[in-house]
Amino acid sequence: MNRLSCKDENQVGMKFIQSLTILFGVIATVLFPCILYAEEYTFDISEIEKKPYHIGGNIELKPILFGLDKNASLYKLKFYNRAEGNTIEEYDAKLQLEGSLEKGITKLFVKTNTDYKKSYLGEDQQTTIYKGFLSVKPSSSLSIDVGKKTLRWGKGYTWNPIAFIDRPKDPDDPELNLEGFIVASADYIKSFDGPLKTFSITPVIIPVYEDINDTFGEVDKVNLAGKLYLLFYDTDIDVMILSGGSKTTRYGVDFSRNITTNFEIHGEFAVIDDYKKRFIDESGNIFEKELDAESWLAGIRYLTEREATYILEYYRNEAGFTTDEMRDYFSFINAAYDSYLLSGSDALLKKGLSITEGNYGRMNPAREYLYLRISQKEPFDILYFTPAITGIVNIDDKSYSISPEALYTRVTNLELRLKVTFFDGERFSEFGEKQNDYRVEFRARYYF
Repeated sequence: MNRLSCKDENQVGMKFIQSLTILFGVIATVLFPCILYAEEYTFDISEIEKKPYHIGGNIELKPILFGLDKNASLYKLKFYNRAEGNTIEEYDAKLQLEGSLEKGITKLFVKTNTDYKKSYLGEDQQTTIYKGFLSVKPSSSLSIDVGKKTLRWGKGYTWNPIAFIDRPKDPDDPELNLEGFIVASADYIKSFDGPLKTFSITPVIIPVYEDINDTFGEVDKVNLAGKLYLLFYDTDIDVMILSGGSKTTRYGVDFSRNITTNFEIHGEFAVIDDYKKRFIDESGNIFEKELDAESWLAGIRYLTEREATYILEYYRNEAGFTTDEMRDYFSFINAAYDSYLLSGSDALLKKGLSITEGNYGRMNPAREYLYLRISQKEPFDILYFTPAITGIVNIDDKSYSISPEALYTRVTNLELRLKVTFFDGERFSEFGEKQNDYRVEFRARYYF
């Protein structure tokens, strides 16, 4: 395998960024003038009539440049047997299609997701049904759904400790669509006059078998969940429960309230009974501890008169790892890497990979975080332009990530976003031991 010198690697990184700039310019030059030749508007009553079907979706292209940190523990764990340079590139593409068909009281909805990725590992393509369910609404108060869907429980923007039936969000991009689970659910809603304005109840059945929801938890179980919703004195309140055996029983409550038109507060609280926590010490010994783990979130969302949006959230998760437990994990990886260099055996590193998957390797595995996002719509009267900056801080070890970005929407249905993320922290801290020092990504997404 030919290896690039540091000078050549830096040139690769510069060429990558230059190519993003050129790509952005070409799209702007070719597509933006198209709106100057818009046809004269005509009114057609058929355009506003509701159709019994809908077909749509979006297509996305996203090249990424990673700046590697060769001294980081996670770099050693992932690339110990590879000769990578200072940067690596990745090219992602995504196609999401959705369609619905309504007939009387029934509705069929399907959403698919196709991912294509070309990276240092090669090429990979996968198509998944994100949603696919049949909905029956026999009355205005009752609806019944059967199939694959997301429930989207919780009021948090970045984290949702009470989202017992949903896959976890990516805190780096929490608005991404998520794959659902196969469930049977119902919604009954009733309105009142007085302090209690709305009441609804949502029972859910989640079967888990070898080929049905097998990533949800222990197989050969039928799980039951439920949500009670109240709109009480203009405050949204939810109470949730999950039980059944695939996961231990868990309870939760959330709320959200608009203090003023532009100022909202929200929170969540969850308890997981008999949570089993697996962790490793610096010598490689694996332990398991059982506890009733509490987690909670508090946040605000504020929109200023000049259309600047502030989102601030605090998240504490007792099921996460302490600073000492994270330090032991990183210390073990470094010791395993040193052993590999001396002996050529990667047995310890494979042990590290095993304890990482679904455990230390999950998104934000520690106990305490702070999230802040600030975005400004059309600053200095620059139309269609929205800059933003996002920061995530691990409060315990003081490490963090920070992500400035710019979004441009000059053409209808087209989003162009350039985003850079930097990771920093002390040795043996969460963000300080990431495999990357930085990440640069450009995303072009078109809706149809």
